[in-house]
Amino acid sequence: MTDTENSAISEVPSSLGLDDADPALVAAVVDGLGKVEALLRSVVHSDVDFVDQAALHLVKAGGKRFRPLFTLLCAQLNDGDSEQVVAAAAAVELVHLATLYHDDVMDEATMRRGDASANARWSNSIAILTGDLLFAHASRLVADLGSTATRVIAETMSELVTGQMRETVGPRDGDPVEHYLSVIAQKTGSLIATSGRFGAMFSGATPEQTAAVVRFGEIIGAAFQISDDVIDIASPAAESGKTPGTDLREGVRTLPMLYALADGGDPRLEELLAGPITDDEDVEDALTRLRKSPGLERARATLDEYATAAYAELVSLPECAARSALELLTRYVVARTR
Repeated sequence: MTDTENSAISEVPSSLGLDDADPALVAAVVDGLGKVEALLRSVVHSDVDFVDQAALHLVKAGGKRFRPLFTLLCAQLNDGDSEQVVAAAAAVELVHLATLYHDDVMDEATMRRGDASANARWSNSIAILTGDLLFAHASRLVADLGSTATRVIAETMSELVTGQMRETVGPRDGDPVEHYLSVIAQKTGSLIATSGRFGAMFSGATPEQTAAVVRFGEIIGAAFQISDDVIDIASPAAESGKTPGTDLREGVRTLPMLYALADGGDPRLEELLAGPITDDEDVEDALTRLRKSPGLERARATLDEYATAAYAELVSLPECAARSALELLTRYVVARTR
């Protein structure tokens, strides 16, 4: 592993609000992430050069590695990481990366993590097949962890796909807000919940502790998506490091938008949110209107409710550095939107 890769791994906990976490815990998690990274690269490696390039494309692109981080954090609630914990952490990251390949095809994306997306660099077919390959690698890793883990990852994949299908179809005649919240629970919350479940179950957690971790993961996963929704509207690029209005340009109706539309007080905003916005001035107009709308504050209030629910799940976990880190993580999800 190169010095650049090691440096990126050492910065992961800090980037998720864990600056004040116990140093020994952070060191253990960073060490575990290094093992996960090495396993990811080993598992996806192919002797066929082209397949190797495509499969490693997003692995090398980096990212926060939040899902394996969560697996490792939850393992620290008990006996810490082991070969099984590391394998499970790598498996959930492979599932996540596989969905990104597929998402970029569906969204016709051209960039991913600062580089050309796989579908733009090669083709839609190659991106889809590469995603399928990563799903296969993840399944192979989990198969070695036993029948329970295999069933869990299969059920999680089902949730992910169902959530994506429901998002594609839309709410139809149902409540758009309820539909949106249930979709993000499936698309984001389910895999993060499984990440925590694996960390708990392979480190000696009790069934009660594992259940609490799963519920926490479901909640915090959805909360992260809601906070991203808020940041995409509320935060200037200089603060967030992201270009605001990305969802507007893609025609994605996020929670603040849905709340603003439900308020019904701005016909021009309704017109702007009818589809993808391609004109920069229209994007700025929509952002200005959303920032003034009650929708943004309602989304923040919903995020606060999710955080409260997340804290409640942590009460049943043992008091230790890992639990404190999960509390810091929950606080960070809210604070990044303020």
